[in-house]
Amino acid sequence: MNPVNNENKPWHKEHYVWMIIFFPMLAIVGGIITTILAVQSNDGLVVDDYYKEGLEINRTLERDKLALAYKLNADITLNEELGEVVIVLKADDEFVYPEYLSVTFLHSTRAGLDEEVNMMLTEKSTYRGHLSKLVKGKWYVYIQRDSWRLIKTVIVTK
Repeated sequence: MNPVNNENKPWHKEHYVWMIIFFPMLAIVGGIITTILAVQSNDGLVVDDYYKEGLEINRTLERDKLALAYKLNADITLNEELGEVVIVLKADDEFVYPEYLSVTFLHSTRAGLDEEVNMMLTEKSTYRGHLSKLVKGKWYVYIQRDSWRLIKTVIVTK
């Protein structure tokens, strides 16, 4: 027969106590990390007023159709060293190039990085404007005037 060891160990030397303490402590540490990440990141809403945006969908679709009717296309060049963006518009002969364009750069996942630029016509179909440095990722570029809108995609790799 084996003698039973009835000696009392201190609580901190028992393995079962640490196993019971480990999982609640792990949950607390995970909660603290999650809270820190939630406070530091700016997730923001992509669109603040969904109802208003829903009502304007038909107007938006007509603006896109008008851009197709003009056969609008754009070549976008980003010069990050100078902080400049150059857009060359191409369109049919009936299109009248406006003096300025409203250009919005929308990050594909982070609304806090979105930026709007007013660009001036410098040559026949070339527009120039100043832009802060864009972070790496996929950007949607909305080139628009009152009656038409053109949507392009730009990938920033630096």
